[in-house]
Amino acid sequence: MTPAARLQAVIDLLTEIDQTPRPADAVISAFFRNRRYIGSKDRSAVAETVYAILRRHARLAWWLERSGHPATPRARVIANAILGEGMSAATVATLFSGGKFAPPAFDRDEARLAAALDTHTLDHPSMPDTVRVECPAWAEAAMRNALGDRFVPEMQALLEPAPLDLRVNPVRADRDTARVALEKAGITARPTRWSPLALRVKGRPPLATVDAFKDGLVEIQDEGSQLVALAVAPKPGMQVVDFCAGAGGKTLALAALMNNKGRVVACDVLEGRLKRAAERFRRAGLHNIEPHPLKSERDPWVKRHKRKFDRVLVDAPCSGTGTWRRNPDSRWRPLGPGLEQLVPLQAAILDSAARLVKPGGRLVYATCSLLPEENEKQVAAFLETHPEFAVMPVAEVWQEEGAGTPPAEGPFLRLTPARHDTDGFFAAVMVRRDEVPAADAPPDAPA
Repeated sequence: MTPAARLQAVIDLLTEIDQTPRPADAVISAFFRNRRYIGSKDRSAVAETVYAILRRHARLAWWLERSGHPATPRARVIANAILGEGMSAATVATLFSGGKFAPPAFDRDEARLAAALDTHTLDHPSMPDTVRVECPAWAEAAMRNALGDRFVPEMQALLEPAPLDLRVNPVRADRDTARVALEKAGITARPTRWSPLALRVKGRPPLATVDAFKDGLVEIQDEGSQLVALAVAPKPGMQVVDFCAGAGGKTLALAALMNNKGRVVACDVLEGRLKRAAERFRRAGLHNIEPHPLKSERDPWVKRHKRKFDRVLVDAPCSGTGTWRRNPDSRWRPLGPGLEQLVPLQAAILDSAARLVKPGGRLVYATCSLLPEENEKQVAAFLETHPEFAVMPVAEVWQEEGAGTPPAEGPFLRLTPARHDTDGFFAAVMVRRDEVPAADAPPDAPA
């Protein structure tokens, strides 16, 4: 494809994203799947430009509003080329030539827009902080509360593209073996700081074609997500539940940490996701995983298995604010429930899943959110109504596991992009005590 044809593909793709109520990554995948004639290098270039525009959404919109132009896909591409990529207005005009596969030529308003933006850069001294760091209005107060004086650097870190992390499958290989296997395929990977099983890959290689991936030596998983699985601290032979298993990433990590011994029950209300995850389980050589779809968080299965499990992980549905660098469109296009629906749903899921934990067992509540409403406040509300549970500080878990210095201070696992170079994650480890102190027990506490 010519540079002009790539720009037209970017415009077409942005138009589909704007018109389709699905996450941008799913729209992008479908777009290229329906256009197999587009080569891999062109796909990468088009997708990279689209993601750059999504990451610059607020700043580009600010400039377009300042210039009195609507934020159409064409206008955003023009503004990004000049402000984000440093092209001159004249150069951009030559790409909008109207030739074969190229975008139609500028109309009068677009020509004025390009001239107004010419020689400017993306940032401007009069831009509000919230625009400069791409923080939507709905999340600003909560993010400032969560991040305090680190609001700007953390939000800036969320603007960077997420790295590609792999989790080594200890059932198949150790980290050095996996790294060597990747090197043979021309892929450079280095150990990360926090997870003993993580490798960070240079670039964006086509992993699906690599033997180390096809043979189950490695799985794609952000280092922060790996640390949540480590916080669960499952042991071989244990009975474990991943209550919101989804696509099975943390399920795989838990089962591998158990060395294929014991049982991991992967639960989810979306049965189709569990079925699709089965191929990942097979490739990893893990046979201690039992998928179990649920009708809801109050499924009768939960009551029948009350107090039967050593570990229960609740990776709750959340706002996903910790994954904004990976899903930049989600901050502007919330396609699922909002906070007002998510917070009570999280509480209901946590309340139900807690019934599965045996005395002495652990309940681990986790989100990929940075918001206190979904994290610390959710745990505090749970503990008020469940005095039989007590928080186990994350440092104690790390010490028990011999995992070295814990990545976070305080009682909970809190990970942020600027501090840890991971996605934003939260996890709280809570232990069910054998007996509830009489002073703490409500008079009619349910079993």
